Amino acid sequence: MTSISYSLQAIPADAFVSARQRIANVAIRTPLVRLNLEDTPAEIYLKLENLQPTGAFKLRGAVNAIRLASPDQLRHGVWTASTGNMAQGVAWCARLLGLTCTVVAPDNAPEAKLSAIRRLGAEIVLIPFLEWLNIYQTRRYDGMAGYFIHAFSDTGVMAGNGTLALEILEDLPNVDAVITPYGGGGLTCGVAAAFRHFKPDTLLFAAEVECAAPLAASLAVGKPAEVKYEPSFVDGIGASFLFTEMWDFAQQLIDGSIVVTLEQTAEAIRLLAQRNRVIAEGAAGAAVAAALTGQASRGKVVCVVSGGNIDSEKLSKILAGGMP
Repeated sequence: MTSISYSLQAIPADAFVSARQRIANVAIRTPLVRLNLEDTPAEIYLKLENLQPTGAFKLRGAVNAIRLASPDQLRHGVWTASTGNMAQGVAWCARLLGLTCTVVAPDNAPEAKLSAIRRLGAEIVLIPFLEWLNIYQTRRYDGMAGYFIHAFSDTGVMAGNGTLALEILEDLPNVDAVITPYGGGGLTCGVAAAFRHFKPDTLLFAAEVECAAPLAASLAVGKPAEVKYEPSFVDGIGASFLFTEMWDFAQQLIDGSIVVTLEQTAEAIRLLAQRNRVIAEGAAGAAVAAALTGQASRGKVVCVVSGGNIDSEKLSKILAGGMP
């Protein structure tokens, strides 16, 4: 098993600056806009990562990690373990650079997600869920050749993700708080590390949903805690446990985790569509729902709208006022 420990020095300030240059012709500079809603507990802004070519922030980290690799490392192509946004980010970049790409996915992955990955030219290998989950710890799978891109626990990926923090600071230098949805931790830790370098007094929060909130439970007891996990329409974040190396990093960097209900998340998705004409997936909705609780700050709060890759049937149920 691979053992990794991160400190803030693992991603120096200049890593974010160079990553921004490295990804500039692939990932776009996304806009920062006000949430068009009255009577909010804070001045809420939306960092619209759903507008990336693949519909999610993951493209930033994927591009940076792949472009940091040497030609020798890439001679057999790239592979990753993912069923969603990271798989699409890696596949998009691989196609752009003329590299072969393989995605290892669990055998219970939704066909809609698998179809999206195939459209980008990647080969898919389906394996049992527990074997797939183990890849995140071992970083290997028998028969896989090429350069492995970890979905979250990789300094190149986190530095790429953190480039969006530089854009936030340019557009809103006096930001008070930033909220990111917490899945594996690569977005939260990448963005938080950048802020700790460039504006360390910023309040930094993760957002989790009540049916899958191991980070909040771990922060409460001061060590990794396992929680009951219930699958929901918020399928881009949440698990029953934390990866140890990401827990070690996150606890150094963030001020807390705001846990929201599925109802609050669905309402946030509705508000984003109705008031800002923004399509957000469940994880992105959780970040906005967290800001609407008022727990992050009463000042200027930025929510990272991490992606917009939500199934159309789920979205129509939410927009109709129901729950998927």
